[in-house]
Amino acid sequence: VHLLESGGGLVRAGGSLRLSCVASGNIFTLNPMAWFRQTPEKEREFVAAISSVGDPFYAESLKNRFSVSRTTHPHTLWLQMDSLNPEDAGLYYCAEASETCYSATACSGHSHYDSWGQGTQVTVSS
Repeated sequence: VHLLESGGGLVRAGGSLRLSCVASGNIFTLNPMAWFRQTPEKEREFVAAISSVGDPFYAESLKNRFSVSRTTHPHTLWLQMDSLNPEDAGLYYCAEASETCYSATACSGHSHYDSWGQGTQVTVSS
């Protein structure tokens, strides 16, 4: 599986960005996909995921500003990010899992995911 993220960039605080992740290779609709982010100061943290049955899950602090969705042909994972603030800056990674997951707990753990993209950088100026 190959994952290619795009859509990152520099945005002012309060602005929006829409990230995309195109998946190619042995992808099935049941494969959950997720977004994680990382900064030099923090460990990789969960942002949002789509479960094996299409349920969206979010980090609690982000659910009112971020929206995750998925489309097919090609398989693409999206992340709409609104009302961005400097704390949202980081390298955003797309991930895909070969094992199913149906709960927030299972789908939010980075160890559940087998394939990772190279990341797309998000910078938010104050």
